[in-house]
Amino acid sequence: MAKTHATGATKLGRDSNPKYLGIKIAAGQTAKIGNIIVRQRGTRLYAGENVRMGGDNTLYALKDGVVKVTSKAKKGFNSSKKKIKIVSIEAKKEKKS
Repeated sequence: MAKTHATGATKLGRDSNPKYLGIKIAAGQTAKIGNIIVRQRGTRLYAGENVRMGGDNTLYALKDGVVKVTSKAKKGFNSSKKKIKIVSIEAKKEKKS
């Protein structure tokens, strides 16, 4: 019986492709309708005003405007408090002529 495996039977070389997660549009920058603001796994950041969360927890813009990140205390079921970050968009105000 052979002491080692035959050639080509390596256990290496099965690395997965990168997922390119993270913040795509930072706070203070402008976003257009449909722009992806954050790609994430789980809810590290929550959707606020004019922002929606996709099926894979991606946050995207519903209106044109400036990205704003705020934090707030969220109360859990067992009365524990947890600090969360909320991403919202301040819509551009249209000028009346």
